[in-house]
Parts: sequence; structure tokens; C-alpha cells
Amino acid sequence: MGFCIVNSAVIQGIEATLIQVEADVSNGLPVFHMVGYLSGEVKEASERVRTAIRNSGVMLPPKKIVVNLAPGSLRKRGAAFDLPIALSILAAMNVFPVERLKDVLVVGELGLDGSVQKVPGVLPMVKKASEEGFKCCIVPEQNAAEGSLAEQIPVYGVCSLEEAVFYLKGEKELKAAEHKSILECGRFLESEILDYSEIVGQEVVKRATMIAVAGGHNLLMIGPPGSGKTMTAKRIPSILPKPTLEESLEITSIYSVVGKVEEDRPLILGRPFREVHHTATKAALAGGGSYPIPGEISLAHGGVLFLDELAEFKKSVLEVLRQPLEDQQIHLARSQANYTFPADFMLVAAANPCPCGNYPSQECTCTPQQIQNYLSRISQPFLDRIDICIETPRVKYEALQEKAKGESSEEIRDRVCAARQIQKERYKDMDFSVNARLGPKDIRTFCTLDAVTEKMMEQAFSTLGLTARTYHKILRVARTIADLAGSETITPAHMKEAIGYRTVDKKYWGKRS
Repeated sequence: MGFCIVNSAVIQGIEATLIQVEADVSNGLPVFHMVGYLSGEVKEASERVRTAIRNSGVMLPPKKIVVNLAPGSLRKRGAAFDLPIALSILAAMNVFPVERLKDVLVVGELGLDGSVQKVPGVLPMVKKASEEGFKCCIVPEQNAAEGSLAEQIPVYGVCSLEEAVFYLKGEKELKAAEHKSILECGRFLESEILDYSEIVGQEVVKRATMIAVAGGHNLLMIGPPGSGKTMTAKRIPSILPKPTLEESLEITSIYSVVGKVEEDRPLILGRPFREVHHTATKAALAGGGSYPIPGEISLAHGGVLFLDELAEFKKSVLEVLRQPLEDQQIHLARSQANYTFPADFMLVAAANPCPCGNYPSQECTCTPQQIQNYLSRISQPFLDRIDICIETPRVKYEALQEKAKGESSEEIRDRVCAARQIQKERYKDMDFSVNARLGPKDIRTFCTLDAVTEKMMEQAFSTLGLTARTYHKILRVARTIADLAGSETITPAHMKEAIGYRTVDKKYWGKRS
């Protein structure tokens, strides 16, 4: 009998933290003790591990078994420690050489029959192992393709505890998960399949959407039901620039933590599109829990967060978005630790102008007080964080009968990518690459105006009752419109269009500031 240490990991937020699983098997009363600041599901591992070992053909001797998960100051949760606990005990019993587990990271949940079950967060765990200089990882077979995305380190998938033991005894060879090509291991999301050519009419809305995507701006669409707001929003990922491999791995890591990656094609190649129902809570949106996991905001990182029926959301839920929209990060504080989740997304929202949806047409049956109460659910500080606000009128019958197809998503994406490339080169020495991230100091440098354009902006500021924040947003949008036109300077025409995208919210919400 003896002692063994097995390296494992736990997810804290979206990052992996290394854990040492220590097992000591010695003479004494036949008990199985587990210590190390454990959550309920980890404490239950003792029974799962004991039964899985027996059903794998190994009988635990009547000895004193003590398992410690270090460091003791860090709360351990999840079932991913089952396999490392079992292997540490078997190594301490001299079933296989302890040296076989040196510099090896092990994660996996055990079934009572000894089978190894899939666990979330394998990709960030394997990345951490690679950074720390481990020589290989042993993970559940269902997670092997996901772990292989890290590429810098061999990843071995096992289906059962017995298979892992035979490998560590040297009686069986395991084949490292193959590093497949991007197309073989990647998958596009459903939103990538939709196309803008399917949208008839609404050319002004499509133009506003293209500008929003080109500059990374937030977008609000206001109009009656059935005017194409949701249809337009769902096609936005199809005109976003395709993510780089580094961005795809970052997005996949977030989805790995919440267990939303496919076994065979784990790499997410497209831009996320997260549609949030208006009954969502603050925790569902921002992430949360005693040990926080990413919410919808972080799952939309690198893509689009779509809020339909915006005025139906609780005001307290919408206010959660204000800080992430400014910082592109979410900071959550808990008694045991502070967590930071990525939140670099494009916000797209859709709203009806009143409870019945028909204002300001004569079909509207709402009273002025009802309309005011309905729209007041959306605060002015929240509206100030919207860059572009556009009306979506009802589609005319003639447009529905039009046989000629509109521009395809590919054609629009080409123009978006050209504008993004201009911005990337302009901000090559900055820590951002789109106009929407320009700070006040940067705006003075990159959004200079001539006398005529400056006068136009001054008039709009006083007439529309703009805040300092909305003033800066108009300049950022004007800069994007100029980039789409291939212009180095912001002309009066560009400024006029940018100002037009701020008049709609003033029409419905007035000049409150």
C-alpha cells in the first residue's frame, strides 16, 4: 500500500485551475475518507468510485483510504474528479506504477459500471495542461475530439476505468485523438445558413443593419408585428466576418464550460446568435450561481445577442446589460472569488411601438398613457447605449410579389469585410479594431469634422437633446458610414445619415436625458 498524486483540473468561471488528487492507502479501520473543501457532488464520488472499481474487476482491500483534493482553500465541484480519484487509489495500491501518472492530466466522471462519462470544460482544461508543460491528458472518449483542438498536447480518450488501467499497466496502447482539419472538426451554426436575399423590401432596414455590423454597433428595430424585425436579426450572423481560428477556439471554450459542444464536430466556426426570451432572469443573462457559469451575454461573445420584444423585459434585467456594453466584460463578485466573463458582442433588439404594436397608425387602440407606460420600461441610459435605431414599417404587397431577389448575404458580407479591414488597419496600434469601440479621445483623433459637418452636428445636439454618450455614438456611426463609402473623411451626407439613426428613438421616447 502507498501514496499517489494525480493531476486534475476544475473550471473557475471560464478558466481551468489545476487540482492535485492525493490518495493514501494504509493499514487501519476500513474507511474511505475524502477531504479538501468539497461540494456535495464531489463527496458523492466516494460511492461512485468504490462501486466502479469493484465492477472493473478490482477489489478494494479492507484498508484506510484517504483522498485529498488540493489546494484545500479552493472549493471543488463537479463529477470530473471521479476518474483521477479512482486512478490515484489504484496507483497507491500498486495496481500500476505511480510514475505512469507523472505529468498527466486526468478528468472524467465514472458510472457505477466503470464507464467513463462526458464532462464539461475539457478544452480549457487541456489548454491549461499544455501551458503547464504536461506531457498528455486522459479524458472521456466523448471529449477527446474537443480536447484535441488544443493541438499542443496529446489527448487520450478512454471509455472505461478498466481501459485506463490497462493503458497505465502498459498492457494496452491508446491512440491519441487525431488533430482534424478545421472543416472536419468544425460546425457552422444554424444562423449561418440563413440569407439576406430572402428578405423582401425593407431596404432601409437592411442598410442600417449592414452599417451596424460593419462598425460593430448596437441596433434597435422598432415596428409593428410581422414587419421583419426577427427575420432580419436572425440573418445578421450571415453578414458578420467569419471568425479567425483563435476566435473560434475562444468561443468554443466558453461553450465547452457549459457543455454545449458536439462530440464529433466540437469547433464552432460561425458567429453565435443567442435569442433571449423576455422572461429571462438577470442570472440567465449575465451568468451566475454560487459558482458562476457564463450566461447568455457570454455565450453571445463574438456574435449577436438578440432581445426580441424588448419592452417586455423587466427593467432590472435590461440594466444588467449596461456595464457589459461599455466594458465588453462581465465582472461577478462572490465571497470565495471574483469572476470575469468575456462579453464582446453585438446587441440587436426589436420592439413594438406600443402594446398593440400599431402605433402611430390609426389602427392603434392604445391610450397615450398605455403607450408611455409601455415604452418607459426601457430606460434612457439603456437607449443611450444603442448606436442605431431604425423603424421597420409594414411590408407592402407589391414588395412581396417582387420576383427579383435582393442582395445575398455573401455580397453584403464582402462590403462589411472591406470596411472592417479599413478599421483594422486604422486601429492597428490600438487594443480594438472596430469603430464602436472608439473612446472619446480616439474620436477626436479619427472623427474630425469640417466646418459644415461640425455645424450640422451642433444643430442636432441641441435639437434632439442628445447626451454626451449619444453624441459620441453618432460620430462613431458616421465614421462607419464613411468607411463603407471608402471615404477618409466624414462628409455632411455621412453625418446626416448617422443623425437620422438617432431621430427614431427621440420620436418614441422624447428628449429625456
